[in-house]
Amino acid sequence: MITLKEALTKSKEELAEMRIDLKKRAKSSELNAYISYDASGEGVPILIKDNIQVEGWSVTCASKILQGYIAPYDATVITKLKSVGMMAFGRSNMDEFAMGSTTESSFYGITKNPHNIEHVPGGSSGGSAAAVAGGIAIAALGSDTGGSIRQPAAYCGCVGLKPTYGRVSRYGLSAYASSLDQIGPITQNVEDAMILYDILKGHDAKDSTSAEINEGKSIIDETRKLTIAAIDNYISEASPEIQEAYAETLKAFEDAGHTVIHKNMTNTKYDISTYYIVATAEAATNLARYDGVRYGNRAPSSSVEELFYKTRSEGFGEEVKRRILLGNFVLSSGYYDAYYLKAQKVRHLIRNEFNKIFDEADLILSPVAPNTAPKIGSMQDPLEMYKSDMYTIAINLAGLPALSLPVKKDSNGLPIGFQLIAKAFNEQAIFDGASSLERAMGYIK
Repeated sequence: MITLKEALTKSKEELAEMRIDLKKRAKSSELNAYISYDASGEGVPILIKDNIQVEGWSVTCASKILQGYIAPYDATVITKLKSVGMMAFGRSNMDEFAMGSTTESSFYGITKNPHNIEHVPGGSSGGSAAAVAGGIAIAALGSDTGGSIRQPAAYCGCVGLKPTYGRVSRYGLSAYASSLDQIGPITQNVEDAMILYDILKGHDAKDSTSAEINEGKSIIDETRKLTIAAIDNYISEASPEIQEAYAETLKAFEDAGHTVIHKNMTNTKYDISTYYIVATAEAATNLARYDGVRYGNRAPSSSVEELFYKTRSEGFGEEVKRRILLGNFVLSSGYYDAYYLKAQKVRHLIRNEFNKIFDEADLILSPVAPNTAPKIGSMQDPLEMYKSDMYTIAINLAGLPALSLPVKKDSNGLPIGFQLIAKAFNEQAIFDGASSLERAMGYIK
C-alpha cells in the first residue's frame, strides 16, 4: 500500500484511480473494517472513524440508536483535511460509542484482524487500524479515550498516535468521556503519523478545551539522543513474549545510542478503577441526550416516558448500557464523594507521578496491552476486557501524548506493539524516539 507521504505527491488522476481501487478492495475484504465508502470527492483518501462528523454523511457511532442521523456539519479535523487536499473517504467500523476494546460491540458486526481473521483487531478504533494494516486504507482517523487508537494499532501492527489532550480539536467528535477523548491518526509508519498530526493540530475556538499553543512543523531529528524510562513494575503483568520483546526494545534503544533508566510507578494499581469511574460518569452524562427526541432512531411509543425507555433499551447495546448504569451510580447521591470525587483526586496523583519521571526522562516505554490480539469471542467477561486497558488508560487520565508502534511478531504471527509516552505537548520527542526505534527494530508487516 502506498504511504501517505507518497500519496501527497500524486496527481488528481492518479488519486482518482487510487480511490476507485481502494473502494474495490475494501468491498471485497473479509475484515469488515468499512461501514461505508465515498469515492466521489477529490484528494488523498483518509478513512474516518464513525464517531467523527462529516457533513451529509450518516454518522452513527456504530450504534442502532443513531441509525438515520445525518451529520449537518464537518468536524474541525475534517475541515483541516480538506484544506490540504485530503478527503473523507469512508466510515470505519468501531465499538459502539467507542466503548470497548475489541470492535465486537458494533451494530455493523465484528471487525477482524488482518493478521489472523480469527482474532480481534482491538478497539474501539478497530476498523481504522484493521483497514490501514490490511492495506485497504492509506491512513485513518480514530479517537482515543483510554487507548482506543494505540491498542488496535498495536494489535494490527500499525502506528497510532494519541496527541496531548487539547492539541487536536474535539469539535465534531461524538463525545464518550469529554475530559479523556482525543482524535488522532492511525498510519502505516511514524512519518505518516507525524504528517497527519501536523495537519490536525492547532487551536480551535469552537473547542473550549483546545490549547492555545503555537508550534511549528514537526521534523524528525535522526541524530537526537534521548533518555528512555523503563517502568519495571509495569511489565510484570504482561505475557512472557511481551516481556521478552520489551527487553529487546530497550536494548535496541541503547544500541542506537539512547540512555535507558529504570523507574517504578506506585499508583498503577489505581489506574483501571480511576479510569472507569471517570469515563463512565462522563459517558452517562454525554449519552443522556440520546432519548429518541433529538437524534437518530426513535422507538414507537404512546407516552414520553415510554419513548425514552424503549428508545434507549432497544437502541443501546449491552456494553453501553453497562457503562451508563455504572456512571449514573458513581454520580448518584451518597456515592459521588466516595467514588467520583475520589477518582478525580487519584487522577491528579497519577499525573504528578508521570511528571516526576519526565524530570529525568524524555520518554517512557510501555507495553500497550498485556497480550497480543485475543481470539474473537474470547473476552466475554467485561472485567477481563477492562483489564486489557491497564497500560493505556493512565495516559488519558494524565492528558499525555503517546504513540504505539509495532516492534515484532509473537510466535503466532500476531504483532507486538509498544508505546512511547512523553510529557504534555512534547510530541516531537515521541516522533524522534519512535522513528529511531522503527529503524532499529526493522519491523515488517
